[in-house]
Amino acid sequence: MEDKKAVNKGIFEAEVLSNQQIRQCYYRLNLQFDAKGSRLFQNVTPGQFLELDLSRVSLPDASMIPAHLRDTAVKQILLRRPFSFSDVIVTPLSEGPCVKVEIMYCVLGPATVRMMSLKSGDRISVLGPLGNGFSIPQGLKQAVLLAGGMGSPPVLHLASHLKRHHPGCEITAFVGAKSCESLPFSVRIGDHKGLVLEEFEMLQVPSHIATDDGSAGYHGFVTDKVRHWLEDQSVAPDSGAVFACGPEPMLAGTARLANDFNLPCQISMERMMACGIGLCQSCAVEIKSDAGDTKYRLCCKDGPVFDANDVLFHKA
Repeated sequence: MEDKKAVNKGIFEAEVLSNQQIRQCYYRLNLQFDAKGSRLFQNVTPGQFLELDLSRVSLPDASMIPAHLRDTAVKQILLRRPFSFSDVIVTPLSEGPCVKVEIMYCVLGPATVRMMSLKSGDRISVLGPLGNGFSIPQGLKQAVLLAGGMGSPPVLHLASHLKRHHPGCEITAFVGAKSCESLPFSVRIGDHKGLVLEEFEMLQVPSHIATDDGSAGYHGFVTDKVRHWLEDQSVAPDSGAVFACGPEPMLAGTARLANDFNLPCQISMERMMACGIGLCQSCAVEIKSDAGDTKYRLCCKDGPVFDANDVLFHKA
């Protein structure tokens, strides 16, 4: 596998380049890092994350705040908020690297409500890079990517990374959501009247959609869609792998799916990560041990990416 390079982390500033609304509650935030941040992020891997300090960001106009968040939006922001990135662009310059990152976010609470008001030229404090990302197996020829809801950013970043650094790898992406309106991507009608996810289309990565309510693509869970696809394909365990990020029930299903087809599988876990550096111990993930019992690892420090075979999933 590719080595996960040891990357130092630090606090630095980023400048907002743009903050674009994608769908009703989904936005795409583009940041350019200062010299320190660019040095830290020049070797970042898909699946790692950063934390933003939003405590000094003002609320947007009341008319922009979703009605169900107007009461909670005024709450004070005390802790940084974690975000994975959907893309990282590194431009080598004579004076050092220049790094730009893209963050996709969903407006869910007081912190992300404030993010709606960020505009070009604003500056924001960043902590990162944090955690451990995906490892690319040596000889990877076929990558099956699964994204569920807002688990999509690191999967999209991985697709971009594979396109740039592993051009011989065949990539297929599967995206699941509750409904068509819940897809966190730019969507258009394709030539064959099916929906096309433009972000994957720009990378020339074929993508498939599954929605719980059947309003777009396959009617059902994305893991079921992938299972049907794998039954019709030939993905060799020694040259293929599954990568996923999304809600834990989806990840549990992905782990079972990969095991059924004897495919290696890496999953990016979602946890509440209050500090991002392993101090608060609030993001524990239960892991199987060689001794037959279990142990705990921290999602922010040891993950968020884990081998799917190592994670102990609990049924609700």
